[in-house]
Amino acid sequence: MTEPSTNPAELKARPLTGLVVLFTLTRTVLNTSYRMVYPYLSTFQSGLGVSLPAVSLVLTLRSLTGLLSPLFAPLADRYGRRVSMLLGLAGYSAGALLIFLFPSYLTFFAGMILMSSSYLIYLPALQAYLSDRSTYAQRARVIGSTELSWSLAFIIGVPLVGWLMGRSGSWTSPYPWLAGASLLALVIFFFVVPSDRPAERPAAHPSGQSSLCRVLANRNVQLGLAMGLIFAPANELVNLVFGLWLEDSFQLKLAALAGASLVIGLSELGGEGLSTLLADRLGKERSIAIGLAANSLSAVGLILLGRTPLGALAGLFLFYLTFEFVIVSALPLMSEALPPLRATVMASTVASFSIGRAVGALAGPLLYTVWSFPANAAAAVILNIVALVLLSRLRIVPQGSILSTTKTPRKTLL
Repeated sequence: MTEPSTNPAELKARPLTGLVVLFTLTRTVLNTSYRMVYPYLSTFQSGLGVSLPAVSLVLTLRSLTGLLSPLFAPLADRYGRRVSMLLGLAGYSAGALLIFLFPSYLTFFAGMILMSSSYLIYLPALQAYLSDRSTYAQRARVIGSTELSWSLAFIIGVPLVGWLMGRSGSWTSPYPWLAGASLLALVIFFFVVPSDRPAERPAAHPSGQSSLCRVLANRNVQLGLAMGLIFAPANELVNLVFGLWLEDSFQLKLAALAGASLVIGLSELGGEGLSTLLADRLGKERSIAIGLAANSLSAVGLILLGRTPLGALAGLFLFYLTFEFVIVSALPLMSEALPPLRATVMASTVASFSIGRAVGALAGPLLYTVWSFPANAAAAVILNIVALVLLSRLRIVPQGSILSTTKTPRKTLL
């Protein structure tokens, strides 16, 4: 398979920094739709006129669409990253409009699944696009900058959604804005983002293997995906039960939830920012190792500090910060595991995180119920140690990128 070709002169004329800002703002909009349902769950429930389990079912199935990501990603490897990004934005807009124009539980379900599936077409293509146009030595800064969109969606997007729903009195009020912002991004992408359509359609692999099979057969990809399958549930083991732990320990449910929400937003922002600034300098493997070790220490610290509400929140801050540092540092590492099939690799990475979180979601409540919170923290430490062992066996050899091979001046990079 051939790497999508680009015009070096065109790349020089379009600084990557502008594209990173555009991609980050667009992802902030898309991520807002993911995050907004949780804090306003009762509003969606009452607006739809259904039970809480019915809304939870939609959210669960939406999360499981992450498993389909590797099936969509070969589109970006075969037809170009920009085409997939445009297709993803179009599908996302259609899903948001469906919910707004025909509000019901059925269309809410269909629209949410369509928006999630479209995001899974868009995201791996975006990450592959940026990886194609940045050297490996700078890739954590480039990809990490777009990951700031998760915390920005929580800090900026979710409050705006609350204001819109409060002003209109309708749970559907955010959706026309989400659809409009996505359509605006689509138009901007069409005119601003340089095309990367392959000069000719890649020939089939001599072995007859699909892109996904070739990705899963690669040893570095196997180790990287296994690592994600291990450290993702380590986080979820704590993530799913910390609210119960705080409630059982301090009987401060509302205060705990409010404080924990603020902690999560700030810690995610800190973890994403630190990875963006440090992962290239320290090295991706070393950054992940440091993050896993620090996350293990913070899991132990949760027990030691968690004797007071303030100490518990401080422990949660460190736990989420270090995990976010790990996951954002892992993305640029995986982008170089198999460069000719970057989009499929990145989509497989997202799928591994989804599977890991699902496993953690099943095991977390069980551990907490049987042995209490220290068991969850101890299990997280054990899983992090296994992830460190897998990381030690990874052997990523940077193979460059379109920009690095065309000797594009440094000023075109972020």
